[in-house]
Amino acid sequence: MERLRWTWIWLPPFAGAASVLFGGVVDIPPLLLGLVLIITVLAAVHHAELIAHKVGEPFGTFLLALAVTVIEVGLILTLMLQGKSGAETLARDTVFSAVMIILNGLVGAFILLGALRHREQSFQQVGVSASLATLCTLTVLTLVLPNFAASAGPFYAPSQLAFVAIVSLLLYLTFVAVQTVRHRDYFLPPNEEAADLEAHAPPPSGRQTLLSGVLLVACLVEVVLVAKALAPAIEDGVAAAGAPHAVVGVVIAALVLLPESVAAVRAAMANRLQTSLNLALGSALATIGLTIPAVAVLSLSQGLPLALGLDSRGIVLLSLTLLVTTQSLATARTTVLQGVVHLVIFGVFVFTTLVP
Repeated sequence: MERLRWTWIWLPPFAGAASVLFGGVVDIPPLLLGLVLIITVLAAVHHAELIAHKVGEPFGTFLLALAVTVIEVGLILTLMLQGKSGAETLARDTVFSAVMIILNGLVGAFILLGALRHREQSFQQVGVSASLATLCTLTVLTLVLPNFAASAGPFYAPSQLAFVAIVSLLLYLTFVAVQTVRHRDYFLPPNEEAADLEAHAPPPSGRQTLLSGVLLVACLVEVVLVAKALAPAIEDGVAAAGAPHAVVGVVIAALVLLPESVAAVRAAMANRLQTSLNLALGSALATIGLTIPAVAVLSLSQGLPLALGLDSRGIVLLSLTLLVTTQSLATARTTVLQGVVHLVIFGVFVFTTLVP
């Protein structure tokens, strides 16, 4: 078991480094690159979870969401800089896909699975309501309002884009301050879940935490570089299948969110729904609050076009998602029904993306 643990700690960073170093020398099959990408992402989340266990909630879920968002931002920026066809909509498609995957696919999955095992689960409504209010504001400002601005939607004018980027970042940082400092108790599990948290293994030592911090940074850098090498294969595969270019954003978002989804489902199965919601909503907020300012800076500094406004189908699905999520989480209790409703909306999103 000890040998397996150390293999898991060291193998993914070395596999990622090897792929980065030799990718320009030998032709690495896309399937192998995809495998390396997945295990490196999982390793990054493993180290983030270890650090999270050391610092406790809600810092742990914030750190994990931040790590995942750094990966996503890195992927989007590298692909935008390549300047290929569809690059101007890549950030919009990826952010929208991430929000739909999180609020429908992920939330629906862990609510359904948690309800099947525990029948009914509870959480702190005050923290979730604050998260949803912030998320609704960010999504409308970044993905809906560009279509109704005086500039030629779905593009913001440069001054508008700069203003929305600053406001988005400030709003996200305010939420982080409320979540981790001023009202941290709003995001802690309810009393009935506290006993389960106390049953966890003892936190790691300072040396283990420091090692995981170094390896986390290494894994994040390698994930961005490996994904950059894999991106042409993803785009070629989507084009060969005759699917819309928006599918590229869905694939990127799904790859990035895979490990976090596993962590959220695992927490819900252990009757820690508050942790699952902190992960999901925190990741959705970080996706917009950090990604949009980053791509806005790149767009303004490099003169790259950036289309943020959704089409009518996207606006309808986003509005439905925000409305249903607000209603589903309004009672601080969840059952099988809420999970099924969210999964149905997710299915509609996937189908209409493939068949617009």
